[in-house]
This record gives sequence, structure tokens and C-alpha cells, in this order.
Amino acid sequence: MSSYTTNEMMTVAAARRLKNGAVCFVGIGLPSKAANLARLTSSPDVVLIYESGPIGAKPTVLPLSIGDGELAETADTVVPTGEIFRYWLQGGRIDVGFLGAAQVDKFGNINTTVVGDYFSPKVRLPGAGGAPEIAGSAKEVLIILKQGHRSFVDKLDFITSVGFGEGGDHRQQLGLPGKGPVGIITDLCIMEPEAGTNEFVVTALHPGVTREQVIENTGWAIRFADNMTVTAEPTAVELDALRALEARTAAAHGGQVGGEA
Repeated sequence: MSSYTTNEMMTVAAARRLKNGAVCFVGIGLPSKAANLARLTSSPDVVLIYESGPIGAKPTVLPLSIGDGELAETADTVVPTGEIFRYWLQGGRIDVGFLGAAQVDKFGNINTTVVGDYFSPKVRLPGAGGAPEIAGSAKEVLIILKQGHRSFVDKLDFITSVGFGEGGDHRQQLGLPGKGPVGIITDLCIMEPEAGTNEFVVTALHPGVTREQVIENTGWAIRFADNMTVTAEPTAVELDALRALEARTAAAHGGQVGGEA
């Protein structure tokens, strides 16, 4: 097996979570990279939908934004953004929402709005986009981001998109129809919600990663599942497909690989 990076492990692990044939509402960046890797490997019949209206997008290079022409040119069809949200998402036709985040907490709530005080932030982030609606209405949600104290926080600076709210059945109390986040995939591990509390616990460590590393890079008292496993290493097929996708993207976009956020 050839060597691989922690970012490659994260992307491969996330791609494996996307079931073949699923209808997936994809966020730009890391979610798009993982979703397209899934389409090129384990899930060739996945239907990728982007906020700007493409349905069944099959980009040969990673899009730089939802307005990238590559998405429309390779899609089965393109519909108005309003139809994407009202008919597809809020109509219950999206199996998986694939989201990134700047911050996430132990109940899978996401911040993509500000770091620091809302009115005088340290960093003003790209904002919500369609993420609140995706998090609320998709049948399931997957979250992918790099793990560290600045991203895995005990308390979000701003709740952009609701996961399980305050935990337990709070999501149901809020009346959100979707199941909520079912996995957080990072460069260190995979986390899943604990039954009952819906607090995210580590269910798999990536090869070579220790519990101590995860603890050091998490802003809350992270817990580990009793039946925790080790993620299978990327295969040659997965790595070849990912690296070829990144190479095509870099060539098309003047060195920008995409999906690094």
C-alpha cells in the first residue's frame, strides 16, 4: 500500500459513507471532494445535487463554487434554486446532506457564520448558504472537517445549522423533519451520535491515530465507543481516483485543488 496523507484518509473515509444510489445535496469544498470520490469509486450511481440547481452533476474537476459551469454542463438537468429547496429538499427527496463546517459541537451543531462575537467578530465566515435547510430537512447529514481545538468546540460562537440542538430529543422538539447528523468524519477519526443522548462519540480511529491525539484536538470531553474500530486504510483504487481528481482540478484551475477548506 502506498503512503497517504491524513487529508486523503479523511476524504476516503467520508466517501465510503455515501451509499450507492443515494440522492445527495452537496456542499462546496471537502464535501464535494468526498462526494465526487464516492461517485468515481464505490457509489457510481449516486445522484449529486448542488444548491445552484444541477441534478445528477458529474464534474470531471472539483467545482470552485456552486456557480461553477462544470456542474451545469455535466448534470442530467438543471432546475431553479427554489425547486432544489422546496421540491427536492423540503419535499423529503434528499437522502443525504453533505456539509462542511468551521466549528462543530458535541451535538453536531454547525457554525459557518462568525468566530467571536457576532457584532464584532474575529473572523466573519462565508455564512449559512443553504446549510441550515440541508441540516434541517435532509433525511441524514454527514459532516466533514479537519479536527482541532478551534473547530471542535465546547460552545459554538454562533449556531448556523442545527444538528441535535441541546442533545437528546431536542431536535424533535424543534420540529425538524430530518434525522440529523449521522457521522462526523475528520482527519483523525469518525464520530457518530450516541443513542439516547445524541452526543457524538468516537466510533473509529484512523490508522496510527491515538486516543490522546483525539482528546488533544477536541474542545470538549470527548468519549470513545466501547466497540470502537480502526478505519480501513485507503485502497490503491481510492487513492488513484482521488489523486487523479485533484490533479485534473489543479490543471483546470491554475493550481487550485479545491476541497481544502
